[in-house]
Amino acid sequence: MFWDNVQSMENMSTSSQLPTALRLGYTVTTDKSMIIENFNKHFSTAGHAFLLAYPTPANSSAPPTANCPSLPSFSFTQIQIADVLKELQNRDPYKSAGLKLSAAIVATPITSLFNLSFVLSEIPKDWKSAAVIPLFKGGDTLDPNCYRPISILPCLSNFKGQVNKQITDHFESHHTFSAVQSGFRAGHGCTSATLKVLNDIMTAIDKRQYCAAVFIDLSKAFDSVNHRNLIGRLNSLGFSNYCLAWFTTYFADRVQCVKSEGLLSGPLTVSMGVPQGSILGPTLFSININDVALAAGDSLIHLYADDTILYTSGTSLDTLLTNLQTSFNAIQHSFRGLQLLLNAKCMLFNHSLPSPSPPN
Repeated sequence: MFWDNVQSMENMSTSSQLPTALRLGYTVTTDKSMIIENFNKHFSTAGHAFLLAYPTPANSSAPPTANCPSLPSFSFTQIQIADVLKELQNRDPYKSAGLKLSAAIVATPITSLFNLSFVLSEIPKDWKSAAVIPLFKGGDTLDPNCYRPISILPCLSNFKGQVNKQITDHFESHHTFSAVQSGFRAGHGCTSATLKVLNDIMTAIDKRQYCAAVFIDLSKAFDSVNHRNLIGRLNSLGFSNYCLAWFTTYFADRVQCVKSEGLLSGPLTVSMGVPQGSILGPTLFSININDVALAAGDSLIHLYADDTILYTSGTSLDTLLTNLQTSFNAIQHSFRGLQLLLNAKCMLFNHSLPSPSPPN
């Protein structure tokens, strides 16, 4: 059985197919070793798009934070051996066969290792090293912006799922997440968010009202999370000092390389963003943008991951568009306070009238 598992692990593919060529600036290269180096350079600096667009500090501030005076302080609790054992036994054998087979033996030392990490606010350096796979999203195959970086992290680092569960359980039990935040939450999803928005739009149309919406997506959203701003947000949400110290260590000294087709780029430091492909990343991103909804004003808003819809309805088209523009300006101001770049498209839900110009 041991050699069967070894063979199955050797046969696993953890790489993606590289494009035959890649453009960087005005140069196109076909050399595969240069392609992976260029991918790594692009991915490791993608989060700096806001700073490039606004080289001087933007005249904006972070979104207002929800007032939660009754929210108790959050601190990590000791991870239990039984929880680690269960997670080991449920792991995909094709990704970590050794851990699954030896679950009964390694559960105790792994549990001790994580609990010691909490006490010391330290994380093993290797757990912060990622092998990144470029995943083509569509568009121009020569353009590195058309690829999403998927981080492959060490197996043991994925036990941060225990940390993630403690955070999400705390937030859900105290209703910390905004009611209009559907991304990466149990019982919520793309379908529930879509149905809510569609119901609101159809209700307005049935009342013979105008309804207009602005669809917003964020550029390089996960890669652009500012670590210092996020630590400040965790602090405002009642995270204890040693939790803040742990997350400061979590973000510090992260490195990545790009891996594909048996090639491995040199390592580069990553100073911004949350890893795509990590367990904690989506929750931390949701926390980062959670309070943006407070800026919506008289308009309705719904957040799902890095997509946002801002919409409103009424009997006066002029008043509706004025209110929507005001709300959009406030939302844009809030996203800029988080150093996030946004793209927006406007749509008017009325077949008899032309669509208005998109918000400025």
